[in-house]
This record gives sequence, structure tokens and C-alpha cells, in this order.
Amino acid sequence: MVDEVLIQRMCSDIRTNVQLLKDAVDITWDVYCRDPRSRRFVERTLHILVEACIDIAHHIISDENFEEPGSYSEAFQILADHGVLPRDEVAVYERMARFRNLIVHYYEKVDDAVVYGVFRNHLEDFERYVKHVLNFVETARSSRHR
Repeated sequence: MVDEVLIQRMCSDIRTNVQLLKDAVDITWDVYCRDPRSRRFVERTLHILVEACIDIAHHIISDENFEEPGSYSEAFQILADHGVLPRDEVAVYERMARFRNLIVHYYEKVDDAVVYGVFRNHLEDFERYVKHVLNFVETARSSRHR
């Protein structure tokens, strides 16, 4: 059974961090490129968001005794296989996992345009993820109380 309080807290943290990024309207492309503090804020906050999504996936997988993922990307596939996430959105979350690996491990120099693009164009992906997770938690709770 999913730890609802933990999942809700993590989802709340995601929403808070998404809002922090949305509120950072002063970080334009020019500012992002020339100000290391702004760049670090965006990168680190996105990293925290992706890690939270991965952590939620792993908690659900563990609590529900779903099959063990072999990678972060596979965790999102498993959630889709069990109806937590829509199958047509899995690629979005798999890209999150690859993005996380890039910014954490610096396999190559992080492409500022990619990070800034996620910052400006993909925050709704995190919001959608939270919505799917909370819908799953609510559905699980409702089915237990029948």
C-alpha cells in the first residue's frame, strides 16, 4: 500500500519547486548565459524536480510490489504498465531521467539551451506527473475503502 502522506509531501515539494521556477521571470536567456548563480539555481531546481519524480516512482513501485526497474527510465515505464501514468506520456518522463543523468554526471558539457528549454517549456510535465500520481493515490485509497 502506497504511503499517501509521503507521496503527497513529495508532490507538494514538486509543486513548490515548479512555482519557484515559474516565479523566476527575471532569468531571461541572457541572464541565464551570463550569471552562474541563475544558471545553477535553474539546473539544481530542475535536478531536484526530476529526482523527486524518480523517488516517487520508486516508492510506488516498492509499495505496490511492482517489478523492479533496471533504470530510472524503466521506472516510468513500469508505472505506465500498471496504469499510474498514461502510456503516451512515458517518453516525456524517460527524457526526464536522461536529463537527470546529463546534469548530474556531466557526461558532456551541459547544453545551456537544453536546460533553459526545459526551464521555460516543460514545467507542465512535472505538474502533469503530480496529477497522475495523486490520481493513482486517490484511486488506490477509494478501492481500499469499498
